[in-house]
Amino acid sequence: MIRLQRVGRKHEPVFRLVLTDSQNSTKSGKFLEILGNYDSRKNDGVEFNNDKIKYWISKGAQLSITVHNLLINRKVIEGKKINALPRKTPIVAEKTAV
Repeated sequence: MIRLQRVGRKHEPVFRLVLTDSQNSTKSGKFLEILGNYDSRKNDGVEFNNDKIKYWISKGAQLSITVHNLLINRKVIEGKKINALPRKTPIVAEKTAV
């Protein structure tokens, strides 16, 4: 799985784009390979190794939803964005007996 791993200090989020086993926790620190960096506070804070990302996707690596949307923004892959937020269900009013 290709996902983000936080490496920044408190209140200064910086992320690594890492290839890891999907069973590893996001905070375990275990990964197979670093594929890039992402700094959300900078405009040009994105450095991805596009060739290695495409290679691992071709080998069957799954992308997290956030990484999928980032790669579409950076035009590394093509496709539609995926909604990462949970779907809200409307509140159903109870029917009263007449």
